[in-house]
Amino acid sequence: MSGKKGSCNNKVEAEGSSNGGLLLSCKAWAMSVWEFGRDEPNRVIFSLKVGLAVLLVSLLILIRAPYETFGTNIIWSILTVAIMFEYTVGSTFNKGFNRALGSLLAGVLAIVAAQLALCADRVLEPIIIGISIFIVGTVTSFMKLWPSLVPYEYGFRVILFTYCLIIVSGYRMGNPIRTAMDRLYSIAIGGLVAVLVNVMVCPIWAGELLHRELVKGFDSVADSLEECVKKYVEDDGLDHPEFSKTVMDEFPDEPAYRRCRTTLNSSAKLDSLAQSAKWEPPHGRFKHFFYPWSEYVKVGAVLRYCAYEVMALHGVLHSEIQAPYNLRVMFRAEIEEATGQAAELVRRLGKDIGDMNRTLKASLLKRVHASTERLQVAIDMHSFLLTSSYDRATSAAKTDGDTDANPSPPSETYHEMTRKTSKRLYSWPSREVDAYEEEAAVGNLLVPRMRALESTAALSLATFTSLLIEFVARLGHLVDAVEELSSMAKFKSEVEL
Repeated sequence: MSGKKGSCNNKVEAEGSSNGGLLLSCKAWAMSVWEFGRDEPNRVIFSLKVGLAVLLVSLLILIRAPYETFGTNIIWSILTVAIMFEYTVGSTFNKGFNRALGSLLAGVLAIVAAQLALCADRVLEPIIIGISIFIVGTVTSFMKLWPSLVPYEYGFRVILFTYCLIIVSGYRMGNPIRTAMDRLYSIAIGGLVAVLVNVMVCPIWAGELLHRELVKGFDSVADSLEECVKKYVEDDGLDHPEFSKTVMDEFPDEPAYRRCRTTLNSSAKLDSLAQSAKWEPPHGRFKHFFYPWSEYVKVGAVLRYCAYEVMALHGVLHSEIQAPYNLRVMFRAEIEEATGQAAELVRRLGKDIGDMNRTLKASLLKRVHASTERLQVAIDMHSFLLTSSYDRATSAAKTDGDTDANPSPPSETYHEMTRKTSKRLYSWPSREVDAYEEEAAVGNLLVPRMRALESTAALSLATFTSLLIEFVARLGHLVDAVEELSSMAKFKSEVEL
């Protein structure tokens, strides 16, 4: 009896643990769904709109009067809504145009082919229909691959399946013309319901999404630039992620870097939104026809051109060869000043686009160039620190004209300081600094190799600053692109910064 009781207790505990795990998994899934909807409320709105549109066309079947009028062909209204309803208004208009034109052409071709088949005898009729299906399928599949017709690829697919369904069903039902007309009416009803619901109920405009996406890209680039430079000048070289995390771009302490990487991958998204926005009527802040949506794509391309330099700076930040910390501190003020001015300009450009203001940024751009020139002068005045194979302190003393006869401090002192502040200093191929001391039995071989390694590490700082200067140089192209956009989009003018 005790054994049976023990087995029963074990079963109860197992069932309880399984039920608890199921509840936890359900709760976790519900939380993920909640977060997904909260991050982008338009996702929830879009889902509700699709459900509403499908319900409206379904009433044509559920209610007897319209069903008796259209019959079973009203099913095509539901299919049209399900296929045509898109996330944005522009995408729905685009797909609706392809759907309408494709269905119309397919209906006309089906009527012509059916009439030709009816003129022949009963033996040739299915042969003519089969040949016409083969021709239509071949031509539409070839044309949708034509480069200039790629935007209308969906329309060619509509022609193919609509033509096949109409011609085959009409052949079996014996009245292809009536079948084609009924289905065209049903498709028109479904397309009209999809457009009205998408435009009238909480519309999601592709132009507004494109506008916000571009502005967000400016903020991401500015934040990533400041984050990267701040970490570079404050990092003492003692705490770095593992090599595997560096390769997989796993930097949990650098959220702005992930946003900047998303900006680099936004080309396809911006192109898609711009294509959809061209189909939208004037709305909201975009009140005039033929709005220059293509200029948004151009500005996004120039912004990515600048973001590439930020990613290159990030690569230097996590490179194997690092400049000594004390050397980075020497140029910290100039680097931070140039970075702050550049990030401020990028944010200002994004804010002007977001507010649709047109301001002349000549003075702000001049301040960025002035701060960059000060960084260049500082690098030039202390260039011996980046290339000299002698001790830094000795070189500085010689530069100041010090003719003191006292012997310079031994080079090993600086070497020891470098090993303490930059433990990630590696050679090519990867061998730690300690390996040199272990394998160099003769002292005269250790010092030259260490000095060569220090010089190579110091040049890492020159690489970082040159990339920062190149980023500033590219800002001029970004300012010109934003100015062109503000001119063509007729942004309201403000005073010069």
